[in-house]
Amino acid sequence: LTERDETEKVWDAIADPEKIVVVQIAPAVRAAWGEELGLSREEATVGKIIDVWRRRGADYVFDTSFSADLTIMEEGTEFLQRFTSGELKDRPMFTSCCPGWIRFIKSQYPHLVKYLSSAKSPQQMFGAVMKTYFAEKLGVSPEKIYTVSVMPCVAKKAEREMDLYYEEYAGHDIDAVITTRELIRMIRSAHISPQTLVDVESDRPIFGATGGVMEAALRSAYYIIKGENPPAEAFTAVRSQGFNENDGVQEANFQINDITVRTAVVSGLGNTRELIRKIESGEVHYDFVEVMACPGGCVGGGGQPIHDGEERAFERGKNLYYLDRNANLRFSHENPDVIQMYKEYFEAPMSHKAHMLLHTE
Repeated sequence: LTERDETEKVWDAIADPEKIVVVQIAPAVRAAWGEELGLSREEATVGKIIDVWRRRGADYVFDTSFSADLTIMEEGTEFLQRFTSGELKDRPMFTSCCPGWIRFIKSQYPHLVKYLSSAKSPQQMFGAVMKTYFAEKLGVSPEKIYTVSVMPCVAKKAEREMDLYYEEYAGHDIDAVITTRELIRMIRSAHISPQTLVDVESDRPIFGATGGVMEAALRSAYYIIKGENPPAEAFTAVRSQGFNENDGVQEANFQINDITVRTAVVSGLGNTRELIRKIESGEVHYDFVEVMACPGGCVGGGGQPIHDGEERAFERGKNLYYLDRNANLRFSHENPDVIQMYKEYFEAPMSHKAHMLLHTE
């Protein structure tokens, strides 16, 4: 089995003067793309991937963290609403940004689908924002915008088939998905020497390791309840600690005022099946569960470089936490682009407009 290669579609879109090509780069890609090109962790920055796309003629290049922050605002607010209404007293709310997990739960545990967050994944939210808010800002029709995702994941190619119906626009949120491996092939086919790349700022309109979504959502939920930011390391207990079968599940309880939130983060679908068995049998009870289909999370994704006989997910996870530690912005609800977008367009998390564009049924 091989994945469907979409690089030609992307080259064609870049060459088409009618298309505005908008690229997003997932965080887990940053942790792995340098491996094949001989770049060290410090050298393989996201700014250099942005440089690659700029040189090849992409019109706008974004770091997916702004759409990840949008997902967190929606998912965190949705969690608080469902938690405080008592809807989660029997079963937890599950995260919805991993398409491998979504397919798994729909086919194997259809009775649990109603406990999924309705929020779209960062990839799909990005596309929806580009074809509505961003298209309006540029004064062009959504059809002119061609959205490309660079992902660590092959399942994202199937996720892009989701339709977006908004006002008179009917089409896809995302037009093409390129895996990390395809990105590396594109760099080589364009004869770009990695040593010549420089750091370039992304356009503006810590996710990808296991525990990233949960950690950020808890940071923002804490802020919504208490009106202040938690200490920077408050929720690091949900981070993936290592890489063996005993580390498939991280559990943590958090106290916010007089509320206790019981959380679990699981990676690998074998571990997930076991966790669901325990939830269903009443052995364990959680309020919020993050699931990643790939062991170690997206850093170990099916679209990442393959090294025969070795698994690098844990190393790459450390790389992402290294990037997070050195980032200036630590809280989704403080991202200025996200604040601006709500003010100008979406009004508030879980508003009617946000539901139309950023959630699924």
